Amino acid sequence: QVQLMESGGGLVQPGGSLRLSCVASGFAFNLYKMKWYRQAPGKEREWVATISVSGLFTNYTDSVKGRFYISRDNAENTVYLQMNSLQPEDTAIYYCKAEIGGLEIPVSWGQGTQVTVWS
Repeated sequence: QVQLMESGGGLVQPGGSLRLSCVASGFAFNLYKMKWYRQAPGKEREWVATISVSGLFTNYTDSVKGRFYISRDNAENTVYLQMNSLQPEDTAIYYCKAEIGGLEIPVSWGQGTQVTVWS
């Protein structure tokens, strides 16, 4: 059974940092790109970052470039999102997904991890 378990969220002041983790199981993690998404209150879910299978290539949505960093540990089946210089607009539930050939798994969204940046 494909599972992705997000963790690491919390409450942080503006300018603070958090490191999110997503542990994968039930599929060949090292064959999949990994992605982070987020959904802010009252807004649609948006893509945040992608990392290649090898971890050598990354992409970010413009609003987090230079502040967020995605990485992965294929030996631990884990993808991370290091979030620095957090701002109130980063408040959201953060989710991870795996992708191969344009197909994302799992089909449903997990519980995610809540990040709240308060001022």
